[in-house]
Amino acid sequence: MAEFDVVGVGLNATDTMLVVPHFPAYGGKVPFLSEQYSPGGQVASAMVACAKLGLRTKYIGTIGDDERGRIQMESLRGSGINLDHVQQRRNCPNQSAYIIIDQSTGERTVFWSRPDCLRISPDEITPEQITCARLLHIDGHDTPAVERAARIARENGIPVTVDVDTIYPGFGRVLPLVDYLIASSEFPGRWTRIEDPFAALAAIQDQYGMRVAAMTLGAHGALARAEGRYFYAPGFVVDCLDTTGAGDVFHGAFCYSVLQKMPLAEALEFSNAMAALNCTGTGARGHIADAREIRHLIARGERRSRPEIADRVQSA
Repeated sequence: MAEFDVVGVGLNATDTMLVVPHFPAYGGKVPFLSEQYSPGGQVASAMVACAKLGLRTKYIGTIGDDERGRIQMESLRGSGINLDHVQQRRNCPNQSAYIIIDQSTGERTVFWSRPDCLRISPDEITPEQITCARLLHIDGHDTPAVERAARIARENGIPVTVDVDTIYPGFGRVLPLVDYLIASSEFPGRWTRIEDPFAALAAIQDQYGMRVAAMTLGAHGALARAEGRYFYAPGFVVDCLDTTGAGDVFHGAFCYSVLQKMPLAEALEFSNAMAALNCTGTGARGHIADAREIRHLIARGERRSRPEIADRVQSA
């Protein structure tokens, strides 16, 4: 039996959240209403979501030795995640971001920085770090390192999920090792140079052979392709305070769904619900819900659909 249900290799970050009444026009000026540190990061937040859902969870990454790194470590320890292979880099600041939250909409604008001293090299990823788990979750940063992790997983029959939002050099070597691609809404079009999202997902899946090729659609849910069919799950209507981290939490919920062997349509809906609930708090891990709260929203929540997507799926 595997020691862990899921292991994640990838980013963490400590954000400075600035809430403003509305985002100013270019060159404008507005007062901010509040300021706070908030731990986040793509894979780290996904692993916190997995732990909240009861999975035995391990995180592999690098953390700086500054105040932001301390805040991140405290958050991860408090989530009950195994941190045996987290490296704290000396004289290195943690990845950080300044996130401007528009109070009128909950939407955010991000300015981020990750120093080179946090980079993970492939030789720092060992088979034992990966084969101890039932599933591997990665992002696109430190591409050679995540490629090695995904290759180890593939060689040992461990499914791989990936969160990717932009094009990274060499990422084409990672995609053939992925079982579940859950990309941002922009990535499939940028990667394939195909504007139509349906055709872009089909092109990626046909070329690289992953089981599921999917994209998140923000407040409007998620679209996926599997076994030659398309699946669409609308988003949920909530009182949104901040969209930061919604995609990361979606990925954590999707990892859980894979391990629970949920049908794809159910997995997308479950992941949408957990992502939506996170938007009801401020910060990347503003409100990471448990399974009971997620299922309550699924049972009673109002959906927000993109008709042009839903109609095409139904008519396909």
